[in-house]
Amino acid sequence: MQEIKKYVEDNKQRFLDELFELLRFPSVSADPKFKGDVLKTADFVAQKLKEAGAEKVEICETAGYPIVYGEKIIDPSLPTVLIYGHYDVQPADPLELWHTPPFEPTVRDGKIYARGACDDKGQFYMHVKAFELMMQTNTLACNVKFMIEGEEEVGSANLGIFVKANTERLKADVVLISDTSMISMENPSIETGLRGLAYMEVEVVGPNRDLHSGVYGGAVANPATILCKMIASLHDENNHITIPEFYDKVVELSDAEKAALNSAPFDLEEYKKDLAIDAEWGEKGYSTLERTGTRPTLEVNGIWSGYIGEGAKTVLPSKANAKISMRLVPNQNSDEISEIFAKHFEKIAPKGVKVTVTPHHGGEPVVTPTDSVAYRAAEKAIEDSFGKKPIPTRGGGSIPIVALFEDVLGIKSVLFGFGLDSDALHSPNEKYDIYNYYKGIETLPLFHKYFAELNK
Repeated sequence: MQEIKKYVEDNKQRFLDELFELLRFPSVSADPKFKGDVLKTADFVAQKLKEAGAEKVEICETAGYPIVYGEKIIDPSLPTVLIYGHYDVQPADPLELWHTPPFEPTVRDGKIYARGACDDKGQFYMHVKAFELMMQTNTLACNVKFMIEGEEEVGSANLGIFVKANTERLKADVVLISDTSMISMENPSIETGLRGLAYMEVEVVGPNRDLHSGVYGGAVANPATILCKMIASLHDENNHITIPEFYDKVVELSDAEKAALNSAPFDLEEYKKDLAIDAEWGEKGYSTLERTGTRPTLEVNGIWSGYIGEGAKTVLPSKANAKISMRLVPNQNSDEISEIFAKHFEKIAPKGVKVTVTPHHGGEPVVTPTDSVAYRAAEKAIEDSFGKKPIPTRGGGSIPIVALFEDVLGIKSVLFGFGLDSDALHSPNEKYDIYNYYKGIETLPLFHKYFAELNK
């Protein structure tokens, strides 16, 4: 541990400068206008992998954005760790809500503010620097492969194709992913499950053109009003989702599982204070930790219609749109949920409007084992680095490729995140603590050490 700390201390400014350089690339995969920047980011990642000591570094083309691959095989008889991450980021909008420019990383109170600081540039780059550390100190204890993609934020549409076509190249004993969070640095944790995702876009169309709201209002169905009523009907008075068959495959936690989940440190008042809300909200009968980690949800991610410019325009819009995501729990299937959502949403549409439901990307929920060699290696690494054992938790987010790796490569993943839930992922003013960044670089080499030892 002392050797690790010394290397980090001797190189900490360079580690930070390199991360800042990475964060300056506006690698927004969702917006075609940033295509050149996304491709430059892939070039940067490939170059840094080479400099760190990786071999066979390749920018692998796909039908979308490329996947950066690199490896270091020190002994084929040793276990192999496949490190996954993504270099693309969410759009930075709305830009006016950022306190500093989203692609000009800024440090305030020991935190790095930038789009991608935590999700996932700051986190995957810890692995690159930890790998460099192990190479430079001659302490790499197992084989390492890197697969860093550029389409995670738009559903990883081409990753499955790449994985299926490269099963031999990607052969490994575990996938190591840092794209999740801990409870806190004082209460380190490892996420042992993730929710799945079904993402939809809906459109409600009424008249063949926008209408004068005085001339036609009250006589023609307003798509904006209809859409709001339809969305509101998707939850009942207990915030329970009303779509038939939605909960059919959901398995309730046992009393023991609930007790274990709710034993994690959680301060509801602090939670509300951080979000500037005066009450929590959610499905009746469940705690906040249960709602965010083990229960399915349905949320509106965006909604638009009619006139939203300056001043007034008395218009009855001809159409209204919304984007809706559903987080899924084990046993639910994204294709099935997408199908029953579409069927229900079309059914509840009143006469006078036409409804179109367009599925976007999805992913399956996963639960990772806590009795595996890989989990025990992560547990020992955190215990060494933090001085206490990590708490197993369930994550509310989705990483669809975890299920893909298990199905296609036949290997489990360890969700070894160093972010915090308060890091404003996908929001303005996303941040990542500098302390967490360095702590990750210190802790990851210990995982490799223990993973090699426990596999003997």
